[in-house]
Amino acid sequence: MSAEFQIILRVVAIGVGATILLDLWSACLKGLFDIPSTNWAMVGRWFGHLPRGRFVHNKIADASPVRGELLLGWIVHYAIGVGFAIILVALFGPDWLHQPTLVPALVVGVITVVFPFFLLQPGMGLGVAATKAPRPNAARLRSLMNHTIFGIGLYAAGLVSALLFRQ
Repeated sequence: MSAEFQIILRVVAIGVGATILLDLWSACLKGLFDIPSTNWAMVGRWFGHLPRGRFVHNKIADASPVRGELLLGWIVHYAIGVGFAIILVALFGPDWLHQPTLVPALVVGVITVVFPFFLLQPGMGLGVAATKAPRPNAARLRSLMNHTIFGIGLYAAGLVSALLFRQ
């Protein structure tokens, strides 16, 4: 396997692994504290409206459904996780793959909270940084916690990848 292909494979695996940890975290919050997780069908609906030229909705739940929106939402969720892993390796270099450290992964996890704050939440009708959510501060804190967990997931998946691809 070429070195370039191995890097691509590892970055994809790290993004998927970190996203799985985030989903496990969300499931624990739901199971233990009845804290609802993201409705991926609504994310799929929002994303499905983008090619139609509709970026901002007053309330995404009121928008017309998109065929396969739940599956689309999950695909987008995991693709974004892989995209954030690409950002990690682009910012900190492929050497991070050989010796993963926590701080760069956390930095990427926390910094990427700008995407829901300034892209997804406004587009879905929740306002910038969830200003229109029923409990804006709780929504912001949950986003920050989720992205922190995702950063920890990047690190953990990076460690597993480094062990599996040791040379």
